[in-house]
Amino acid sequence: MARNKFDVDEELETPFSFSHLKRLFSYLRPYKGKIILTVLIMLIASGANLIGPYLIKQAIDKEIPSKDITGLWILSGIYFLALIITGICMRYRIRMMSQIGQSVIKKIREDLFVHLQKLSFSFYDSRPHGKILVRVVNYVNSLSDLLSNGLINLITDIFSLIVILGFMISIDAKLTLLAMAGFPVLAGVIFLIKNAQRKAWQDLSNKQSNMNAYIHESINGIKVTQAFSREEENKKIFEEVSGGYRRSWMKAVYIQFLLWPSIENISVLTVSLIYVVGIASIGQGVTVGALVAFVGYIWMFWTPLANIGNFYNAIINAMAYLERIFEMMDEKPTVIDKTKSSVLKPIKGKVEFDQVVFGYEEERILDHINFKVNPGDTIALVGATGSGKTTIVSLISRFYDVNSGQIRIDDVDISSVTLASLRKQMGVMLQDPFIFSGTIMDNIRYGKLDATDEEVIRASKAVQAHEFIMGLKDGYQTEVNERGTRLSTGQRQLISFARALLADPKILILDEATSSIDTETELALQKGLETLLAGRTSFIIAHRLSTIQNATRILFIDKGRILEEGSHEELLNKKGLYWRLHNSQHASFEAG
Repeated sequence: MARNKFDVDEELETPFSFSHLKRLFSYLRPYKGKIILTVLIMLIASGANLIGPYLIKQAIDKEIPSKDITGLWILSGIYFLALIITGICMRYRIRMMSQIGQSVIKKIREDLFVHLQKLSFSFYDSRPHGKILVRVVNYVNSLSDLLSNGLINLITDIFSLIVILGFMISIDAKLTLLAMAGFPVLAGVIFLIKNAQRKAWQDLSNKQSNMNAYIHESINGIKVTQAFSREEENKKIFEEVSGGYRRSWMKAVYIQFLLWPSIENISVLTVSLIYVVGIASIGQGVTVGALVAFVGYIWMFWTPLANIGNFYNAIINAMAYLERIFEMMDEKPTVIDKTKSSVLKPIKGKVEFDQVVFGYEEERILDHINFKVNPGDTIALVGATGSGKTTIVSLISRFYDVNSGQIRIDDVDISSVTLASLRKQMGVMLQDPFIFSGTIMDNIRYGKLDATDEEVIRASKAVQAHEFIMGLKDGYQTEVNERGTRLSTGQRQLISFARALLADPKILILDEATSSIDTETELALQKGLETLLAGRTSFIIAHRLSTIQNATRILFIDKGRILEEGSHEELLNKKGLYWRLHNSQHASFEAG
């Protein structure tokens, strides 16, 4: 079977960068006071926890030989109090760091979401939406443990190591040097596995992204899948993608789990060596209590080392995700407000294309387009699929920037004004109507949040949507699913049309606005539009020429150029391209 596109890792490996960690920890800055307090409390807890072996040494070497019951009770009380202090501090740390960690994750996700809404259409044109989604949800969630536990644990464990070393040296300096013999071995193990581990988790993040993208695409295309009986083929592709994810996961986990047994084996060997040397040294400066306490500290010494190793694992794992998260945050919009952009004043609706060229490196879509539109004119764009019609209306809203030439509205270059002030004066109904989850009332009000219910209803009546909306169970308060799956395509288009008209724009763009509306509804819709289009400049893209016969001017587009323009009657009299298109549609209609 040919390799599928979801089995390809498009994202290049990036080197380990501490700048990513610095950037992540900058999100912790607003919580600096709480973090410092938590660190201090955890240092107290660590100190209380580490006093245990020393109390045992005192009991074995002094209180028990002297049969000092009172002294034993005092030592027991101190030990019990230390356990209580440790428990209380741990409870506070868990609650506080969980709050801080989740607040940081919330902020990162919000920053990502806000940034995504600023990115240009070209960003979404070139990426599967599933890969975008996995970064906002899964990758950000993967930072939870690092933020909630890792940083505080690291500081506490480093403090514990210092205190433990102090206790060990105070008990016996020679045994302490012997205990440290295993440390260089552990450092060597960490050095050997770190690069392999980073690469393994980067590969896993790619595989997770691929799998999420395929699931997202499959769900969106489920109707097509079932219509063409592609279930078995899709199952094979998913097994391949899922299998790749599983293999990457097993490899990453295998490398990660090398660290813990390495620490365990080194610690056991070290303790065994201490027992051998220590027992041989009893009576020669080493007491039984000292040996018991020293061994207790040895075990404690390797525990924070293991925790630091786990923190290192968490950092390596997080780096694979941080690289992708910040890569998306650093993505620059291709269409932005210029440094000295001005606010576009209320417009009348004059539009002019002056030698406009647009395209990509390998393809020119528009080739020196020129035309002028007076306020209130209705301009129809016709031509074959891919001729450049949708590109023209997309450029008017500045969803893309032109390669050369100018687009002017009321004699103002649209590239010199802010995007918000430009788009707020336009109503756009795209070819694929999008309905958000929520009520029908909220969907129509999406383009004008301060609109009253009466204004929403008035717009709906104008586009002939009111009747079918009132026929629903809860009328305008009917809840619809994402993409309006409970509505027909025609109903979704009518709602989207009402949304565009409610914004009361001076320029109205309709991209195949009536393509899925039946003929009877279309005729009624045309009557409503006669009033609504009065005083507005409108651009209409339609394959059915019957819907644009009353347009002020019709532009026939082919291969990015305007080949014919004029009114419906003028173009028919020319008996050119438009005339042939009209006759072919008329013949098809009669044959049907």
